[in-house]
Parts: sequence; structure tokens; C-alpha cells
Amino acid sequence: MQKFLKLVVARWLARTPIGLVALGIGWYLGRRRRRRQQPPHETKHTRRHPVRAKHHAH
Repeated sequence: MQKFLKLVVARWLARTPIGLVALGIGWYLGRRRRRRQQPPHETKHTRRHPVRAKHHAH
């Protein structure tokens, strides 16, 4: 139910430019809040793409 209400409010606010600005600010602040709650990850030492095994010619 809460997701539905968020959707309705977001659609209502998105009708006007001022509402879009408010949605953008809320989205940005929500992202910052979620990042602070998560434990820090080491992004420099982790690989994004797994290393593929080399195939040996027989």
C-alpha cells in the first residue's frame, strides 16, 4: 500500500516543474540516506567483471 501511495504522489508531483524539482531533491536525499546506512564497500579493490578461464588448445 505504501508503494502505491508513493507512486500516486510522485505522479501528482510530476505534473508541474516545481513538483519535478521536489521529486529530484527527495530522490537525492533518499539516496544519500540509504548510502549512509549501508556499511562502506571497498570499490577500488573489487572487480566488476569476472576473469574468464583461458581455454587450452589440444
